[in-house]
Amino acid sequence: MSITVNLYYTGTNGSARKFAEEMVASGIVSEVRAEEGNERYEYFFPMDDPETVLLIDRWRDQAALDFHHKSPMMGKIAQLREKYHLRLRVERYQDLEK
Repeated sequence: MSITVNLYYTGTNGSARKFAEEMVASGIVSEVRAEEGNERYEYFFPMDDPETVLLIDRWRDQAALDFHHKSPMMGKIAQLREKYHLRLRVERYQDLEK
């Protein structure tokens, strides 16, 4: 049972893209991808909205996602989101097939 979370980061003047670039450059993305249970952590840029970045974040199960949410990574991500003054919208999907 995988859980996929789509996170839409929206800002102004290219701040969402700068956020994603700093997430990669700082090594946070690599750290998250290395966490037990992470199956996908990728950024995408919508063609029709240059001020939004989509993160597709998939986890093996709820326990892995809960562990990630309690990790030091979440504090680092929150700091960067504040630095770039981003709004966040979240969609969550659960794959019930094994």
